[in-house]
Amino acid sequence: MERSLVLVKPDGVQRALVGEVVSRLERRGLRLVAAKFMAVSRELAETHYAIHKGRPFYDGLIAYIISAPVMAMVWEGPNAVAAIRQTMGATRPTEAAPGSLRHDFALEVGRNLTHASDTVENGEKETALWFTKNELVDWTREADRWVFEK
Repeated sequence: MERSLVLVKPDGVQRALVGEVVSRLERRGLRLVAAKFMAVSRELAETHYAIHKGRPFYDGLIAYIISAPVMAMVWEGPNAVAAIRQTMGATRPTEAAPGSLRHDFALEVGRNLTHASDTVENGEKETALWFTKNELVDWTREADRWVFEK
């Protein structure tokens, strides 16, 4: 079972789209295992976005992610990373598939509403960065047998 970090970034929170993101992921069949509404510290932001350090957009990215609250969540399911990224849409909203969150609600890459882990390995690393083990809830939904094959 794959896990992925999903952030509803400051623009998504400010535009009251948290429920839309949660609803689409739930309807997709994914299972929520952790969530917290939080202000992101500079330290967490810099650790999370360390791969971009030195790039021209890095300082703006850090300033943006700490500018307002985010909804941080962990979702799981078979092929969760790919399913979540497909649900979110391409990073550049104008390239996102119709019906995806970014296609439906965003125009610019700097205000693309969400973050989702891009690999299974990053899903594990990012989950551990944003959540403690005690914040992750292992549970089974009654509907899981109708959504998951195994």
